[in-house]
Amino acid sequence: MQSLSRARRHARRCAWMLAAIALLGGVFPDAASAHPFGDPQQIEVSGEGDHGVRIRWRVGGSDDLTLLGVSLGVLPEDRVLLDGAVTYQSSDARALAGAPEFAGYLAERITVSQSGRPCDGAVDVADDLTSGGAELRFSCAAPVGTVTVTSRMLTDLHQAYRTLARGPDGQKAVYDATHESADWHLGAGSGPASPRSTTATPTEQSARQLLAVGGVMLAAVAAGILWYRRRRREA
Repeated sequence: MQSLSRARRHARRCAWMLAAIALLGGVFPDAASAHPFGDPQQIEVSGEGDHGVRIRWRVGGSDDLTLLGVSLGVLPEDRVLLDGAVTYQSSDARALAGAPEFAGYLAERITVSQSGRPCDGAVDVADDLTSGGAELRFSCAAPVGTVTVTSRMLTDLHQAYRTLARGPDGQKAVYDATHESADWHLGAGSGPASPRSTTATPTEQSARQLLAVGGVMLAAVAAGILWYRRRRREA
């Protein structure tokens, strides 16, 4: 009985240890990974007149602005500590909003095209970037019907960053590192087009992580049982 009790304790210790390792490896794969798994970014797509497209972008977490500011050279590198923690300050949003590097980054990472032809865009950044976000206005050559909106915001910092997007008539899409473009129907003259960019929701990702941890724990319990049986045979 004592041997069986020791085996059970050993199995429990292995299970908890492996579960902790799995959680740390799955949720914190590198120094900056705490930020992509926070609140997602958001964009809103709408038509404006016959030829215009308007996109409003809002950041998910304020510390993401600090991380981006450091990446663009607008903020000092020591704002991100060696363990990946970000020391956000309210002045970070103002510094980034006034930086031409940020406006250029937006113009590069969010684009609109119509039948494969890029639409001309301009960037307008709110003074309060945390709550006001930024707005991009595009002018397309032909009257706007269905356009393709590409968003690659922050995925250069970490591939886990996601952007939840919405548009007219309940259209929705999720952008990430593997789904960067979606079609949006913004006006008359084109048939309804559902966004083609879809991916797993954060809830589904969490479920996968829990299933992975459960599998590791079951494997650890099985290892403990095998260890106990081997000890009994040796005895």
